[in-house]
Amino acid sequence: MHRIEHSLPWSTPGTERRLTLFAFGQGPRKAYIQAALHADELPGMRVAAELRWRLAELEEAGRLLGRVELVPVANPIGLAQVIQGTHQGRFDFASGRNFNRDFPDLASLVIPTIERHLGQDADHNARLLREAMVDALGQLPPPASPLEGLQRLLLRHACTADLVLDLHCDFESVLLLYALPQVWPALRGLAAHLRARVALLAEDSGGFSFDEACAGPWLKLAAALPGHPIPQACVAATLELGGMAETEPDRARHSAEAILAFLARDGFIDGEWPDEPEQDCPALPFAGAEYAYAPHTGVVSYLQPLGAQVSPGDPLFEVIDPLSGQRSVVRASTTGILYARERLRFAQPGLWLAKVAGSSPIRSGRLLSD
Repeated sequence: MHRIEHSLPWSTPGTERRLTLFAFGQGPRKAYIQAALHADELPGMRVAAELRWRLAELEEAGRLLGRVELVPVANPIGLAQVIQGTHQGRFDFASGRNFNRDFPDLASLVIPTIERHLGQDADHNARLLREAMVDALGQLPPPASPLEGLQRLLLRHACTADLVLDLHCDFESVLLLYALPQVWPALRGLAAHLRARVALLAEDSGGFSFDEACAGPWLKLAAALPGHPIPQACVAATLELGGMAETEPDRARHSAEAILAFLARDGFIDGEWPDEPEQDCPALPFAGAEYAYAPHTGVVSYLQPLGAQVSPGDPLFEVIDPLSGQRSVVRASTTGILYARERLRFAQPGLWLAKVAGSSPIRSGRLLSD
């Protein structure tokens, strides 16, 4: 195991923030796994702790066939953002920006200068493009904030990986994946090992989140440079590892072992591993996800369990104003799986309370909520 430390820019006098990465194994292919980019989403951090221990064991046993880079704490900035006992790791206090939005667009950085170097060998082109991505990030003007510096560091390590997994969770949620439709076939085995309930697919969800910043450039490069064979050289996914409170050891160990079994199937680890379970994880358009909101403030009572299959008209939750007595029942408008719920039980304007994954697109434009 090799430990790599990066200092983040713009630390105030007397303080320093560092990004820590653990590298395991060697080989022609690389997997990159990070956790808690939204720093208050701790299930991924717990799974990363299990992965660190297991990868060290596998490396010691000589069973790693490729390089695996692990970032257990992908957001030291947000990890320190605690006010009066409440952790706020989703938005940067200094700028208000979501930590998992607006990563650099690697395709636009390399397209202007790369074409003259490309040939007709797809693998050679992929190597050149990865080198160009790293160079382009290094040639950007100095980062203007700690957040900007953090995003560049994370992307610099991930952009040279064949596989990228970004570990997140939702407030209350089933286990699910977000990915590009083009890479879903390569991720079916991961979904099966994790026993994921659904995969939500979109080529562009509108926020330029980390997994899209890693996998998306290869689609753009292939479209912009049609005279040269350019493979989909990065398979990336965001894994939502259930709800924010689900940090139990058994659950974390299961998720870690599922990820390792998938890495083994993908040629990163040698030895005997469990067969891929027979489980159908539906792949649905992210544009088919219904976000349900309350019509007024009040106390929220959910009327369906997570993972419930609902149809139009089925009740999702009720909201009761304790002073006026106003009571409203919010119902599903699409057929699908209730995959996430807000953890707070008081309705606020503009904040979703339930999400239903449906098979028919009902939204367009920016699909991600902040």
